[in-house]
Amino acid sequence: MAAASLIGAAPVARLDVAVDQLRSAKGLIRVCLTADPDNFPACVDDADAVTRSVSAGVHALTFEGLPRGSYAIAVIHDENGNAKLDTIAGIPREGFGFSRNPPIRFGAPRFAAARFTIASDADRQQIRMRYIL
Repeated sequence: MAAASLIGAAPVARLDVAVDQLRSAKGLIRVCLTADPDNFPACVDDADAVTRSVSAGVHALTFEGLPRGSYAIAVIHDENGNAKLDTIAGIPREGFGFSRNPPIRFGAPRFAAARFTIASDADRQQIRMRYIL
């Protein structure tokens, strides 16, 4: 709280994320929030990415203290809890979703398609899960 009141401190915001259309409450929802286009959607090499895992029975989560700016979110429904998106021949067997719900063609969308900007004290993203198999 004291840091936010410092003169010249970067404004911070809250982001509420709702996840819709999960096919089951099994496993975990794994969420990656990043501002780095080069590390979207995996967030593997992004030291500044914020990742969370919550029970698939929980359909909402909140990120507090985010600097204002542009972000993208990738979500997987890790039904078997093995910490990865399972695929068969490159086709996802588990659910996935992205901020702004961009159309899915061949592979994950680009950062620009999922990008949104937090410009005020609070923002909200509603992510629709998709299942192919």
